[in-house]
Amino acid sequence: MAKVSSINKNNKRKKLAQKFFLKRAKLKDKIYDKNISLEDRFALVMNLAQLPRNSAISRVRNRCELTGRPRGVSRKFSLSRNMIRDLGGKGLLPGVVKASW
Repeated sequence: MAKVSSINKNNKRKKLAQKFFLKRAKLKDKIYDKNISLEDRFALVMNLAQLPRNSAISRVRNRCELTGRPRGVSRKFSLSRNMIRDLGGKGLLPGVVKASW
């Protein structure tokens, strides 16, 4: 089980990323526009830098929904490999069957 503070910190990052997603996307589109002068683009980069760091989507960590484990997390189920193994073996995950040959 992960520390509660780590899980809460990641949840806070998710909320910030959702809140600032459109604002960051608009700024990035303007920054990559080659028709705008270099000084204006630099000013836009500085505006982007003024936004909170944790509002970037790349700062959000994939974590297991049940345990908060940060590594070995499947995107399809949002569960760690350990939980997929346990729940899949018990038949609690739809579409997952224990392999046997």
